[in-house]
Amino acid sequence: MSSTFGTIFRVTTFGESHGGGVGAVVDGCPSLLALTEADIQPQLDRRRPGQSALTTPRGELDAVRILSGVENGVTLGTPIALLVANRDTKPGDYAAMSNVPRPSHADFTYQMKYGVRAASGGGRSSARETIGRVAAGAIAEKWLRQKFAVEIVAWVSAVGAVDAPDLSGAAVTRAAVEANAVRCPDAAAAQRMEQEILAARATGDSVGGIITCVCRGAPPGWGEPVFHKLEAVLAQAMLSLPATKGFEIGSGFAGARQRGSAHNDAFVSKRGALGTTTNRSGGIQGGITNGEPIIFRIAFKPPATICQAQTTADFAGQSATLEGKGRHDPCVVPRAVPIVEAMAALVLADAALQQQARR
Repeated sequence: MSSTFGTIFRVTTFGESHGGGVGAVVDGCPSLLALTEADIQPQLDRRRPGQSALTTPRGELDAVRILSGVENGVTLGTPIALLVANRDTKPGDYAAMSNVPRPSHADFTYQMKYGVRAASGGGRSSARETIGRVAAGAIAEKWLRQKFAVEIVAWVSAVGAVDAPDLSGAAVTRAAVEANAVRCPDAAAAQRMEQEILAARATGDSVGGIITCVCRGAPPGWGEPVFHKLEAVLAQAMLSLPATKGFEIGSGFAGARQRGSAHNDAFVSKRGALGTTTNRSGGIQGGITNGEPIIFRIAFKPPATICQAQTTADFAGQSATLEGKGRHDPCVVPRAVPIVEAMAALVLADAALQQQARR
């Protein structure tokens, strides 16, 4: 099913952006994991709207409720249902768009596929769908941290033409990421990125960006070869996020310009085990983790909804002018950081459980 992700640790998200609520059902979470809403809420708080002048002003608390699968503070091994109510819905903002598919949105494609679509806010194609992913990912991340000491940290590494220094080999922490509203751990670059976002917003426009994610502590052996290589599953997970347009791991596209003699990761003894001198493979070889940090990057396009008039066509093919209105992010990457972390956690938790089943 298109709304379900995972093999053993399975997550199904539900809800539309302006419906009664959104959430997820998590199936396959191991039992006896200590879990309350307080374990999930911090990641939802990082994702929620209205955090700063860089995000949409939509006023949502995004408070999560655990409806099932947990008793006396521990998981039962049964499905965990998670619900977040929608409070600040304004479907009237989308009335003018009922007959005009928004440029670069999913209005047209959803209508063509289903013969109907959610009347406001993009429905399932809205980034509000990712609330369920973040809530489920927080559970996966807690289990990974306790079971394997896995640490997942993502940050904004580019906004528009503004790039941060390459920090993929550094010990970036979430505290450093959270030190500013852009969620870039380099303060100087963060300041330039903020100005880039505010400049786009001031003209009713939007801007894209890049997020880098590092997963530390995954042992060698995770990932299923050939069709379910770990980097392929990570790519599927990340490219399933709204507004994503690119994925690269390790050296990525830059590695295609190198010679093998310069690109190869030589093995060396590290703390009594084999490791590599460099990490151009991004922690995965042959689709399987090699014990080095998993490093990847995701490109996000500029948000399609802008506050400028756009000449386009309605569903009948007649010329139309779409007046931009509503509450939207001028740049999605600051709020997308915890979403990327969540999807990485879901992929790694599933891979870990598959390896446990194999053994």
